[in-house]
Amino acid sequence: MRVLFLTLCVLAQAHAGDWPQFLGPGRDSAAVDEARIAGSAEPETLWTHKLGSGHAGAVVAKGKVIICHRVGAEIVTEALAAADGKPLWKQSHPTDYRDSFGFDNGPRAVPCVAEGKVITHGPEGVVQALDFETGALLWSHDTAAEFESPQGYFGRACSPLVTAGKVLLNIGGKNDKGGAGIIALDLQTGRLAWQATGDEAGYASPILIPEDRAVAAFFTRRGIVLTQAGDGKVLAEEFFRARIDASVNAATPVACGDGKLFFSAAYDVGAGLWQWDKAGRALKSLWKKADVLDCHYTTPCYQDGHIYGLHGRQESGMTLRCISVADGRVAWEAPDSLPGGTLVRVGDKILLHSEDGELWVFKASPDKFDMLSRSQITRAGHRSHAAFSNGLLYARDAEKMVVVQVK
Repeated sequence: MRVLFLTLCVLAQAHAGDWPQFLGPGRDSAAVDEARIAGSAEPETLWTHKLGSGHAGAVVAKGKVIICHRVGAEIVTEALAAADGKPLWKQSHPTDYRDSFGFDNGPRAVPCVAEGKVITHGPEGVVQALDFETGALLWSHDTAAEFESPQGYFGRACSPLVTAGKVLLNIGGKNDKGGAGIIALDLQTGRLAWQATGDEAGYASPILIPEDRAVAAFFTRRGIVLTQAGDGKVLAEEFFRARIDASVNAATPVACGDGKLFFSAAYDVGAGLWQWDKAGRALKSLWKKADVLDCHYTTPCYQDGHIYGLHGRQESGMTLRCISVADGRVAWEAPDSLPGGTLVRVGDKILLHSEDGELWVFKASPDKFDMLSRSQITRAGHRSHAAFSNGLLYARDAEKMVVVQVK
């Protein structure tokens, strides 16, 4: 299959940033301190790397790209040189996970690089800390064994959030101390720091509220939960999920400035905006609407009062939409549907890597849908979150990781 490449011109020089965790440095799908994208032309792919199964995207930090995938009966975590793909180290652990629907037996959760460690979360429930420089195993915690966390429809998938020396995860577990739907592990030792709620796990990963980084926002299988990151105290919770059991909450919460949080799900749930009152320690609903931006699994991007995301179910096709944060009004909808994809914002442009393997580049503007380029970069039939660092997009499919020059 002929591979088409993408080149994007640089509008201005800027200091490039790492992509050390799920959804990037700010956990908001946005590149930080990156040069802005001005246009497109025929390009070059810098390098590729063969991979096993899994939907876990890459992370990039300090010149290394970290990727987690499955080869045979092992979960493999690899460190490669970000510039050319040269192997640096490899670590693995055994797994017996089997997908209930036979889709994919590999990892779903994106690793996290923090304080000299790489934190991984396997579909079988094993959380590990590896040394960032050498790949040596520092600690391992089997959350399924300790907390009886069920594998759900598609395995454990929460991407670790590291803050204040703790690893926060939504695992949907329990033990003799009560609910362990959400847990925090000590970053240095892997031991349990706290546990909270009896909620089952969803497929969304937590974020910190930017205006109140002591508070973590989770989207569990039941709905919205806000906890103190330090001790797990539940500050607010609200039921927000489908009435049918065969459903998931999978799109990560989106911070929209001034303490506002956007949550969205498919299966007739819809979208809504909530306001976190830092002083009053309370969460207030601002609006809820169906059929506006019902996100099946794609986490939307926020930019200047508007949200860009994929509306609809993966099985029936999705449409790219822009909506107003203030009231949920649909500003525009792209004319072409697609089976799904994930989003990265770079300055005032958004990169969409679709399940068809295409890379769309369009303007982050509420005025109209303005496609700048559309190129094939990977094979079709795969969903994972790409990483963007130093002008390079690290995307993957079921066979390999592709590193595309976009700067």
